[in-house]
Amino acid sequence: MMEHKNLVEVQNLKQYFPVAGSKLFEKKVVKAVDNVSFGIKKGETLGLVGESGCGKTTTGRTLLRLYEPTDGKIFYDGEDITKVNMLPYRRKMQIVFQDPYASLDPRMTVGDIVGEAIDIHKLASSRSDRQDRIISVLSTVGLNSEHANRYPHEFSGGQRQRVGIARALAVDPEFIVCDEPVSALDVSIQAQVVNMFEQLQEELGLTYLFIAHDLSIVKHISNRIGVMYLGKLVELADSYELTFHSVHPYTKSLISAIPVADPKISRASKRIVLEGDVPSPVNPPSGCRFRTRCAYADELCAAEEPEWREVSTGHFAACHHLDKVN
Repeated sequence: MMEHKNLVEVQNLKQYFPVAGSKLFEKKVVKAVDNVSFGIKKGETLGLVGESGCGKTTTGRTLLRLYEPTDGKIFYDGEDITKVNMLPYRRKMQIVFQDPYASLDPRMTVGDIVGEAIDIHKLASSRSDRQDRIISVLSTVGLNSEHANRYPHEFSGGQRQRVGIARALAVDPEFIVCDEPVSALDVSIQAQVVNMFEQLQEELGLTYLFIAHDLSIVKHISNRIGVMYLGKLVELADSYELTFHSVHPYTKSLISAIPVADPKISRASKRIVLEGDVPSPVNPPSGCRFRTRCAYADELCAAEEPEWREVSTGHFAACHHLDKVN
């Protein structure tokens, strides 16, 4: 029996989507998430980064079973929830979507958007209790009672994202998947929203999976960071360790792209530019998926998939040539 340290755990998670228009006998699939395992401890933030299309959003949604996993197991608080009825878990596990424009119903007032979840889970004992809960959760995210009667189009992007966060918080969850929650927002507002996530975590003891393609945002909020490339986890470590002692060539290139405010340091640090484009997830490279863009790749990388192993305590990576790279 596994120990109950991790609030959320996925083991060998796979999410394959059929490709539209593939012929009957050759069933093509997109291996969006391919054999990914990690755990998230109670009260921590695990950041998940990678380029667009690497499978990070799919990982988050499959973990909540918004997509049914193709294979693998999902545990919540020690219970296997891979095949159970999710309704009781929906209260504990919530999601904040990337696009606050697309994820809020334009015909509903903000009060009803937040109240809907309260109704589904029957959390309010009366109408006035429901109203109090709505106003209380709106004030938690910095909105006031007047905002409850307005519609989403009357708000700015940052305020809409606050409504999305309020909707997630309305059911008192323990775990929230933050799916690129700031990438659609203006840079000046991004910091406000990230700070709010951190504040809420302290006040409410929340656990986050924080998904983003921008490492500079993730490293501020996360305790640990996982890096994904083409459906695979390539490196996972403590946030500081990953930022300053990354071992995987892909992670190193992502970190070299983070802008540095000091021009002297900026000139001295070399930007690692990757060759080529991300290959198609329908037809990924054999062996190591990163090899087509990696300066260290050789025959071994094409022949065998690198093994996911612990390089130092709590620091995992999958690469055949860690000795060469570092």
